[in-house]
Amino acid sequence: MCLGIPMQVTAVEPGHARCAGRLGERRVRSALVGEVAVGDWLLVFLDSAQERISVERAREVDATLDLIEAVMRGDAGDGDAAFALPSAMSSEQLRALSGARTEVHDHSQENTHHTTQGEST
Repeated sequence: MCLGIPMQVTAVEPGHARCAGRLGERRVRSALVGEVAVGDWLLVFLDSAQERISVERAREVDATLDLIEAVMRGDAGDGDAAFALPSAMSSEQLRALSGARTEVHDHSQENTHHTTQGEST
């Protein structure tokens, strides 16, 4: 499994960025996210930036990784996440999180004919 790690750009090189994060300092490929600037936050997978993210999103991901590490150590995992876990979200929030459309299709208006065994149509 590959996890994205939030890292902040500390220096820029052609095609790369020096970044700092929970894993220390890394030289990260930046080709997939385009030009970066010192102070930008990136979501890094295997030393390659895959997405430019906000500082708020970086904190959310770090909080989630803290929870995962706590559970792996056998701790209760009562970390202070900066966001609602899916189990605490409303169905509307879950749809938004998953990218699902929020409109609900009304099946009562459809004109469908259902038959059961022994009925004639």
